[in-house]
Amino acid sequence: MADVNRGNRPLSPHLTIYRPQWTSMSSILVRITGNAMIVAALMIVWWFVAAAAGPEAFATANGFLTSWFGDLVLTLSVLGMWYHLLGGLRHLVWDSGRMLDVDKSELAAQMMMVLSVLLTIFTIIVV
Repeated sequence: MADVNRGNRPLSPHLTIYRPQWTSMSSILVRITGNAMIVAALMIVWWFVAAAAGPEAFATANGFLTSWFGDLVLTLSVLGMWYHLLGGLRHLVWDSGRMLDVDKSELAAQMMMVLSVLLTIFTIIVV
């Protein structure tokens, strides 16, 4: 085995060194929203299973889903769904070779934030 002096080697940069950028934060949020939507999906599956299981189980699940906490989780999951969808569309645009320079990609990240909030408000009003 080679005699390598590992003590004097520089450490690779870490998150504490870089300043947050719109593109990196939006990428992280796309991953978080994708995983967080699993919680809402499990709640909806629980609601359907409880509906099939009987009136008592359905009353429990329905009471939870229509409570303030259930409404909050489902509203945030709608926000996450829109944000995740817009992130996927942004990646499709990037895959076509467009909007790859820093200014346009940061604008796209900012637009994702704004549009996901507006689409969530629109969804809540319509539904």
